[in-house]
Amino acid sequence: MERKANRAIIRKILLTEWDPIGISDIPEAQDEYDAYADTVFGMLANQTASVDAIAQYLFKIATENMRLSYPELMARCDKAARAVAALQSDR
Repeated sequence: MERKANRAIIRKILLTEWDPIGISDIPEAQDEYDAYADTVFGMLANQTASVDAIAQYLFKIATENMRLSYPELMARCDKAARAVAALQSDR
């Protein structure tokens, strides 16, 4: 995977599909999830990324690090994970 291009794609997926804190429309906050995008990129690059593994990682970040909890959170994590995992098949 080309690091810069795919990191940008993962960043966009996290901003549009996951976005647990609702910052996707704030230009100044577009880099908020970059550290998580790097981790997800690493999961893909090392081929350790199943949809479930990515979804669980995103859920853990949202619930443990961000201390969030709302009904559709797991569904958002799963949707983002599916979009990210699809990048593996595009390689």
